[in-house]
This record gives sequence, structure tokens and C-alpha cells, in this order.
Amino acid sequence: MSRTLFGTDGVRGLANAHPMTAEIALALGRAAARRFRRDGSGARAVIGKDTRLSGYMIESALQAGFTSGGMDVLLLGPVPTPAVGMLTRSLRADVGVMISASHNPYADNGVKLFGPDGFKLSDDQEAEIEALVAAAAPGDPALIGRAKRIDGGVERYVEVAKATLPRGLSLEGLKVVVDCANGAAYRAAPAALWELGAEVIALGVAPNGTNINDGCGSTAPAACAAAVLAHGAHLGVALDGDADRVILIDEAGQVVDGDQIMALIAARWAAAGRLSGGALVATVMSNLGLERWLAGLGVGMIRTKVGDRYVVEAMRARGCNVGGEQSGHVILTDFATTGDGLIAALQALAAVAESGQPASRTLRLFEPLPQKLVSVRVDPGGAALDRPAVRAAIADAEARLKGSGRLLIRPSGTEPVIRVMAEGEDRASVEAAVAEVSDALTDATSAS
Repeated sequence: MSRTLFGTDGVRGLANAHPMTAEIALALGRAAARRFRRDGSGARAVIGKDTRLSGYMIESALQAGFTSGGMDVLLLGPVPTPAVGMLTRSLRADVGVMISASHNPYADNGVKLFGPDGFKLSDDQEAEIEALVAAAAPGDPALIGRAKRIDGGVERYVEVAKATLPRGLSLEGLKVVVDCANGAAYRAAPAALWELGAEVIALGVAPNGTNINDGCGSTAPAACAAAVLAHGAHLGVALDGDADRVILIDEAGQVVDGDQIMALIAARWAAAGRLSGGALVATVMSNLGLERWLAGLGVGMIRTKVGDRYVVEAMRARGCNVGGEQSGHVILTDFATTGDGLIAALQALAAVAESGQPASRTLRLFEPLPQKLVSVRVDPGGAALDRPAVRAAIADAEARLKGSGRLLIRPSGTEPVIRVMAEGEDRASVEAAVAEVSDALTDATSAS
């Protein structure tokens, strides 16, 4: 079945414009209720959100859709995306929803759906819901649900996150900067770190509806890095708007990306005999240096297409328990059903605490190959990749890197851009390949 509403990570777009309208949100809620409503009484949905202003609009519309579809609704308020996955299972809900556009600017918003097992929906399940949206079936007058706002979701999530730290280990003596991006974890992350014993310097904890991801968080880690240096912190933790991804900052103010975080966790778990499946699952974006370093440890690496839910699907199929993305989604299925920035950060902090070494030594385990990524904004309705000049530029770039690297071109599933990534042994060749393709894409878009 085809999908037109759903992209790489749910339905996403500019709030109050198709497809991110109240009308579509209502239809999604009603369709999801028809798809997941159990027989008999007690069918329920949970809805969480980040701190975007448009979350109120989307939340109300989804609530109307679910209740008109015969499901009761529990409104969680602002909570991290992984908390929705956890609470969907914990509260025995039939479906969970997170209202968030993740790392995107505040004007965007999105709807991410979780099944009763707490995992994001598969492509086939999303296609089923799209078909139900298109069918626009009316509600049943005999099936109307109730809605209520519940307290304690953040606190329950904090306790789950804290329990992932090795038993008996404390973060006492560690000074940690945590940048919550004025997003969904603005309460949960500082609380968890402080309760585990750390001295906490909190940034991005004053959301106002429009400042989410604005010069802060994992997509703008300079603020966190500056605070680490200013306060002499041992580590910085930069989360994105819905806290399902994390970027770390070492004590010298240097960024530690998702590849290094995954390397650390996979190596530690392999040494402890708890790495399931004998491999790490990552996407095509992860650095070749990570793959080579893992091979030296006897650990495999399985690559998927971009998108944390595709990583999760491969992990479940292969029996792996560590996976993620270079961008900072780190998925540890022993603890969570989706990427969890706070839990991943706690694993890194545990390593720093146990090693007694600076974060710069503990968290940097391999030397990445030169890699460059550029995002080229394109006309959403255009076909820039089909232009002869663009195809020729891609062929030339691939020839330039042949035998020493790789080129990856992919349209984003969350915004109207094409990602151009190259990596290889020679930095100059990598940069030239990316420039050649991105310039061709820019010219093709300008000419359309």
C-alpha cells in the first residue's frame, strides 16, 4: 500500500498547512482509532507533545478524532518521545501519539504513532491508516470516548531512565551541562541527572512555544559547548526538541556525535557479554571509520536506510539491542522502544564515572574518515535528481571517490531538502564531490 501523508518519521510539515492541519490531525485520530480500537470497553490512546505552540491545536484535533472513533484519550502534556513509547505500554494503551517535529524549527509540527507494543508503526501500518483517512468513514454515535489529562508521566519516565544506570553507580562528583532545546525534556532531563547525583547546569529549559530548537539543543551544540567550558563541566548533553536524539560535548568543548556514542555503548556491552546479535545496527549515514573499528573488535555493523524506525525494525529482525544514527538517535531496546537521548547520555556518563578518565578520552574511540554532508533545499514538487546535469555530476563524483570512499544522495523524509554526503580517505576529494553535486542541484532548482 502506498503512503503519501507519512514520511520518514510520521506525518510532518508546516503547522496549519497541509498535511499538518487540524483537519488532517482529526482524520488521523479517527483512522488510528478504527485501526487500533480493541473490542469491548477500555480502548485508549495516549497523546504526548513537545513545547511547540501548534501542539495545542494538533492535540485538540487528535483528541476529537480518537474520541469520535470510540477511544478514551489520556493527555500527557509535554513529554519526551521515548516517554510516549514507554507509557503506551505501561498504561496498556492501544495506540500512542507524539506531537512533535523533533529537531525542526518551531513552525513545523508532526504526528508520530506508536502501536500497543510501544514501537513506531511499520510502513504497512501507516499505509493502512492512510487508507482509512482517505475513506473518511463517519463515526459511530454509539461509540464516543472520553478524554482526561493525567499527571505523573514525566515522573514515571524519569524513574525508568534512572534505572538504566548500572546498579550502585552514582553521578556524584560529575558536573553536567544539559541543554534541553526548550523542548519536551525541559523537566525530565535535569531532574534525572540531579537525582542521580550530578551537579547540573540546565540550559534550554524555558519553553515559550516558539523557541524550541532555536539556537540550542543538539542541532546547535555551540551553546552547550560554551557552557561546558565556562563552568568547567565534565560533560555536556545536548538534546533535540523531543529528546529522542542526543549530541555530547566533552570537557574540551568538542562535539561527540551519535557514531561515537554507539561505538562506546556497543564496545562496553560486547565486553560485558550483553551485546545481542553480535552487531550494531546503524544507517547508511554512519561513518566508515565506525564500521572498521567495530570489525577490529569482532563486532559487526548492519546498515539500514535513514530513519530511526528502520533501525529499530532491523534490530528486532536481527535480535540486536544497540543501534542508532550518526545524528544522535541511539536506540537501546533493553531500555526503550525508540531513540532516547537521556538514556543514551546516561550510558556515556556511566562510562565516564567508571573510567575516572576525561570524557575526551572515554568517548572518542575511533578516528572517523573525512565526511561531509550538505543539505540542498529543493522545490518539493520538482524532480531535481532527474535532471541530466545533476545525474552527470553524481556520476563524476562517484568516479572521483571510486575505490576510496562513497557518495550518498537521498531526499529528506522530513523537509524539502536533498542530503548530499560523501566520505573517503582523501578530504579534498570528499569536499570536491559534495560541492559538485550540491552545486548541480542548486542550479537545477534555480532553473525550475
